[in-house]
Formats: sequence, C-alpha cells, structure tokens
Amino acid sequence: MNNEQEAASGRRGRSKQGGAASRRAARTAAVHTSLPVLQRNLPLMEILSPESLEIVEANAEILLQEIGIEFRDEEALAIWKDAGADVQGSRVRFEKGMCRQFCQTLPSEFEQFARNRERNVIIGGKRTVFAPVYGPPFYRDFESGRRYATIEDFQNLVKLAYMLPALHHSGGTVCEPVDVPVNKRHLDMVYSHLRYSDKPIMGSVTAPERAQDTVDMLKIAFGEEFVDQNACSISLINANSPMVFDDTMLGALKVYARNNQACIVSPFIIAGAMSPVTPLGTMTQALAEALAGLAFTQLLRPGCPMVFGTFAASMSMQTGAPTFGTPEPAMVLLGMGQLARRLGVPFRSGGGLCASKTPDAQAAYETMNTLYPAVFGGVNFMLHAAGWLEGGLVSSPEKMILDADNLHMLQILQGGAATDENAQAMSGIREIEPGAHFLGTAHTQANFETAFYKSTYADSNSFEQWEAEGSREAFARANDIFKKMMATYQAPSIDPAIDEALRAFVDQKKGAEPDMNY
Repeated sequence: MNNEQEAASGRRGRSKQGGAASRRAARTAAVHTSLPVLQRNLPLMEILSPESLEIVEANAEILLQEIGIEFRDEEALAIWKDAGADVQGSRVRFEKGMCRQFCQTLPSEFEQFARNRERNVIIGGKRTVFAPVYGPPFYRDFESGRRYATIEDFQNLVKLAYMLPALHHSGGTVCEPVDVPVNKRHLDMVYSHLRYSDKPIMGSVTAPERAQDTVDMLKIAFGEEFVDQNACSISLINANSPMVFDDTMLGALKVYARNNQACIVSPFIIAGAMSPVTPLGTMTQALAEALAGLAFTQLLRPGCPMVFGTFAASMSMQTGAPTFGTPEPAMVLLGMGQLARRLGVPFRSGGGLCASKTPDAQAAYETMNTLYPAVFGGVNFMLHAAGWLEGGLVSSPEKMILDADNLHMLQILQGGAATDENAQAMSGIREIEPGAHFLGTAHTQANFETAFYKSTYADSNSFEQWEAEGSREAFARANDIFKKMMATYQAPSIDPAIDEALRAFVDQKKGAEPDMNY
C-alpha cells in the first residue's frame, strides 16, 4: 500500500469520528470576509498601436527562429524534437508560428479552487486576483527590524493574508523560512497554506520532487480525481532570462502540467542586464520566452491551465541595482498586457514593487507606480501585490497591511461610478437651497456609512490629536494593526482527518531523508 492509499484508508477509517469533529471545528472557527476578485469596469490603458504590436510579434518570431531558446533538460529536448522543432544541443529553434500554434489549446480563463470553495478565484477575463509577496529571504517588522525569515514569520504572513479582505490568494513563498532545512521547508510551507488559510495557494518549484510533494498534498486535501481535473494550485515558473529555461524550473513545470495544475510561465527580467534597455526590445524577448514556455506545457498536457507572465524591472546604469516604480517597466507591463490579450491567455505582472528598505514615502510612491499600471493594464494574476520591500529581498507584515489598504481602494476605483437613482443624488440636490450644506439631507443620512472609503491605517485627525496619541507614523500604526490581528487570529476549519493525513505525510517525507541545505 503506497502513501496515498494509506492516507485514503485512514480517512475512511476515521470518517465518522472526523465528520463530527469537523462540524464542531466549523462552529468554532472564525469567519473572515474576503472581497470578490477585482472586476475591471474602467477602460484599459493601451500604449501600443496595432502596428507596434505586430512589430513586436514579428521580432519575437525572428528570435525564436534564428536564435532560439535553451531548454536545459534532456526530456524537454526530446519532446521538442518529436514535435518538429530544430534541436541542436540544448538550443531549440522554432519555425514561424510554431509556438503560437501549440498555444491555441491554452484556456483563456480558468478557476483555481480553494479549500473553502467560497474563496475560489477565476483567473482571466476582466478580473484581477491579488496575491501577496513571494520569495524574500529576509523579514522586517517595526519592532525586530531586518533579519532572516523563520517558519513562524512565514505562518504569520499566511495568517495575515488570510485575514486581509483585499487579498484573494494565500500565495506561495511569502518569505523563505531559513530555520528549516532547504530540502524540507517546502513541506512546512505548503502545509501552512493549507492549514492556516482556506484561500487558494501556490506550490513549490525548487525541485521536481518538491513539486510532486505539493501535488500529493493537494490530493490529500482535495481528492486525487478532483486534483486531476481541476486547478488546485498555481505555481511560478521563471525563465532564466535571457532565453533559457533551466532544469529546475522545467522539472517542476513538467510535474504541474502533467497533473493539470496551473503555472505562471514568466520571464524574469532586469532590463539592461537580462534584456535590451528599450521597452520594445524587452517586450520582444519576453514574448519569445513566454511563447516557448507556454507552448511546451501544451505538449505535456493540451488544455492544462497556464498564465502568460512578465516580470520586468529597470536598473541603475551607474550601480547595477534594480529599480522600481520607473516609467520604462510600466511601458513593458502595459505592452505585454496587450500582447497577452492578443494571444488569448491570462496575464500576470505587476505588484506592489519598491526598492525602499522600510514602508516610507519612497516605498509608497514606487508601489503605487507599479500597482496602477498593473490594474489599468489588465493584469489577471498579480503576485507581490502586498508586502514587498527592498527589491524583493524583504517581506514585511506592515507593508502588507498598507498595500492591502491601497488594493481595496483600487478595487473600488475599478468598479467605476454608479449611475442608478441613488448615485444621481437628485433627491439630495433638490432638498437644499443654494449656499446650504448637505450634511443633514435625507440622502446623506441614508448613505453616510458607506459613502466614502475608510482607510484601515491612515490618520486623518488633527495635528494636535495625532501628537497627543504619540505622533505615530504609518509604519508604527500598521504594526499595531498587525499585532492586534495576530492576537485575534483563529484558523479556518479543516476536516481533522485531512489535517491528520497532511501532517502524517509531512512527517513521513521529513523522516525519509537527512536534513540538507541545498
């Protein structure tokens, strides 16, 4: 009997007892409201003309045909050769239109399932899904400063994302818990997402075996047949730009695609070093890389759900440091959104990106300069939407809280202005004489509780009151909110039999090999 059969057998043996315990847990669990996925009702911002888009597409085809893409994986090379590509060593070249042809089986949108079905998200169309920061090895909060992240930090960020209504997704590596061995930490991370949240999750991509562990844990949580037919995770597969897919990313991609689990195939580009310095040159390279990666997934399992990804930052040409919130990456994002829509697949880009070390004015400006193009450029899945500092090296709970407040406001803005009878407000206009005020009108009284957005952290009081309360700035106030949220957190309900099977799987996998830090 294999591990999956043992887990299933255990669930059947405990079903009666587990069902009662599950109902009891559901009665005592806290309920946290979530905003629905953002629906874009305002026009998109499109910066490229149809002629300019055709130039980028034609140049990408030239790149694919003349230069090609390296696939550093023997099985991938064999698959491409069987598909008719020109394979020379690890370099794969493609006839004009070949990658686009294979991309025709990609779904234009798909549903990702959450453990709580009420939190499922549809990725694609006019929707934007907000997911938290991904990947930083460091953690910073107001009280402890900057340090290496731990599994406790990871769990707290998962809990925070679960409690913030503007975040639709639990994310993936919200920080890198360096106090857990490298070869085992993915087990704790996936378990934390499944246990401390009931929002959709991302999977591990640092090795094909770890991707398979993610799939196996999903099968415990959702059921084996259900996972085979539905996207229960989404994972980030970065091209190693320029023009390389390495064996680690391809190994994870193969596991997920064959198991019908969604991935974001995303070039990771610091323009000037990893792509040309011009927006159109970067778009050309990013489009070619994404087309090749997406086409490969459809050779593995036609119809498996994928997302066209782009991550492009600029750099200081004096120091080589990545820069964020500047105009050129915004141009790349907006143009790539147009190209993704022409291809007919969901689009990932953007986020609350900044190079600032703390949640200060620089962080605010740079974050909003990346959030606005992403929302108005048609991003469907926004990774790093909240919590990112220091060029992606640091996760911060306070920054996550501040960002989530802005995400909520962007969601209201994208809803557009209502035009119904109440929105026209003619009853209030008729009620007053010129020179009077609206505070006492029936229309104002009927709408005052919901008329304007109330920030969760902004201080709009007088200077004197602010000073009397300790002159606390946004970073400190957000820390107060974070501590209060952690003190009141209650985990979502989970079937005890499923939880027991997940913990048993984690324990078995951890015990099967020694600790390693690679």
